[in-house]
Amino acid sequence: MQKRRLGRTSLEIAPLVLGGNVFGWTADEKTSFAVLDRFLEGGLDTIDTADSYSRWVPGNRGGESETIIGRWMKARGNRDKVVIVTKVGSDMGQGRKDLSAAYIAKAVEDSLRRLQVDTIDLYLSHWPDPSTPYEETLEAYKRLIAQGKIRHCGASNLHAAQLRSALDIANQHGLPRYDVLQPEYNLYDRASFDGPLRDLCVAEEIGVITYYSLAMGFLSGKYRTEADLAGSVRGGGVRKYLTPRGNRILAALDAVAERHGAKPAEVALAWLIAQPGVTAPIASATSVEQVESLVRAVSLKLSGEDVAELDRSSAA
Repeated sequence: MQKRRLGRTSLEIAPLVLGGNVFGWTADEKTSFAVLDRFLEGGLDTIDTADSYSRWVPGNRGGESETIIGRWMKARGNRDKVVIVTKVGSDMGQGRKDLSAAYIAKAVEDSLRRLQVDTIDLYLSHWPDPSTPYEETLEAYKRLIAQGKIRHCGASNLHAAQLRSALDIANQHGLPRYDVLQPEYNLYDRASFDGPLRDLCVAEEIGVITYYSLAMGFLSGKYRTEADLAGSVRGGGVRKYLTPRGNRILAALDAVAERHGAKPAEVALAWLIAQPGVTAPIASATSVEQVESLVRAVSLKLSGEDVAELDRSSAA
């Protein structure tokens, strides 16, 4: 499988990342192990998680996803075959988003322990923390890199002006910069990344791994009416996509999928993989069958006509 360099980092990854948000939520440990096994067997190699996954589930405290991934790597002895991305800064009980140096120093130890690793390949600031200067956060990452606890740092959920400021401060003070960005981006949700943010990432050679790549499952085509939302844990979030524009996008996905003998989700992911500035989309799976579909998405090559049709359907 053709790998892609993740921005200016030393990491080269397959062009699709497995989302670990479902581990310990809609996928129990046994299912998660089966999903992870098939993912690696399919030639893919990068797993995205966060310390806060899945704190929103009743009875969970956060760290469940990291714990399952750590147990899987330990059981399989495959740490050298996977790239681990995790995040810090979400509210884990401290009552706010927190990127202070003191908090990061504690949180990284918790993530290392749960993952059962010595080094995290890519450590991301999960959310902006307006109460902590970029310089303090990046100084903390500099120390962690020097200590060998993380290899690279990046950020999630920054807009163009915030990312520009963080890059400028890193350059001014000789600090590690955010070499990777994780934005929300998919065929429906395009406004926040298309334009200045994408342009900045391309100009600065920042790796981009997109989240909500299937719009919470909407772009799989399984949610087409209000009735389809019943019984789904994501139903409430998907409702906003049931619009005339959403229907146009699904119709275009159906048409392109039929031409290729593929599924709509595979087409939606292939569209992302083909987007300028995107290194890899993140997609989660709760079954081996869904992983098979992710693997097929990586090998699906869309024509210029396919991409143009999808772009037209998703025009605002």
